[in-house]
Amino acid sequence: MMSNRSSATEFCLLGFPGSQQLHHILFAIFFFLYSVTLMGNAVIITMVCVDRRLQSPMYFFLGHLSALEILITSIIVPVMLWGLLLPGMQTISLAACVTQLFLYLAVGTTEFALLGAMAVDRYVAVCNPLRYDVIMSSRTCVWVVIVSWVFGFLSEIWPVYATFQLTFCKSNLLDHFFCDRGQLLKLSCDDTLFTEFILFLMAIFIIIGSLTPTVVSYTYIISTILKIPTASGRRKAFSTCASHFTFVVIGYGSCLFLYVKPKQTQAAEYNKIVSLLISVLTPFLNPFIFTLRNEKVKEALRDGVKRCCQLLRD
Repeated sequence: MMSNRSSATEFCLLGFPGSQQLHHILFAIFFFLYSVTLMGNAVIITMVCVDRRLQSPMYFFLGHLSALEILITSIIVPVMLWGLLLPGMQTISLAACVTQLFLYLAVGTTEFALLGAMAVDRYVAVCNPLRYDVIMSSRTCVWVVIVSWVFGFLSEIWPVYATFQLTFCKSNLLDHFFCDRGQLLKLSCDDTLFTEFILFLMAIFIIIGSLTPTVVSYTYIISTILKIPTASGRRKAFSTCASHFTFVVIGYGSCLFLYVKPKQTQAAEYNKIVSLLISVLTPFLNPFIFTLRNEKVKEALRDGVKRCCQLLRD
């Protein structure tokens, strides 16, 4: 605990309340979810790289999305798991806190930019299929991914810098399982109103800015699908978008509740629940969303399992 105007050089993460026995149960649950997340997303990346049937813009973007999901959960979950094993509070240095917060926000922003690009890709595929190969060329896709990554990392430099320019003198106890920005702002003795307002505007620009092309794209997609005369044709057209649409609803829904608010310092329990959705549940669901609802991915997965079984027999 700190009582003077000096800024904290390390923070203590309070993590989850409850007994050590409960922490061990949570450790087992989160370790299982984390392991499945890593394996599932790694399988998707491998299939996209090696299977010729998945050599298209949609799956190229999916491979990068899976890589982002691995990154975002790996930035948070290992620290959280280590905290669940420790008998007391977990300490994290100021440098580690800065790094964790920056990577978490940068990867998340990159993911939003990529989801917007994926929505436009689905729009072109459904509404302008004859020109799809020309518009979504390999060069265009590579540039879209590069811009998404660069935008994600550059856009979060100032927000993280501004956060850690504050003086943290109220306490060094963070009521969270990672260096959450909202909880950091609570510890500051400075007036954070202006900083929070700018962060709110940036959250609107990033989240709503990437959500807008998604909403517009799906408005045109649904309108086009409804014009298809046969039910089988409508189902086939929508099946190419269903996985991405499901992921968008889960991902954007969580982040809208967490970040698009004028006051960034919400209740700690609320922050923890939404953060778990973003960093644990969504990356865990990603492989299932994109495999269970996609025939090409399921076929590639079945063929891959068959080849692995044949190799093991030989």
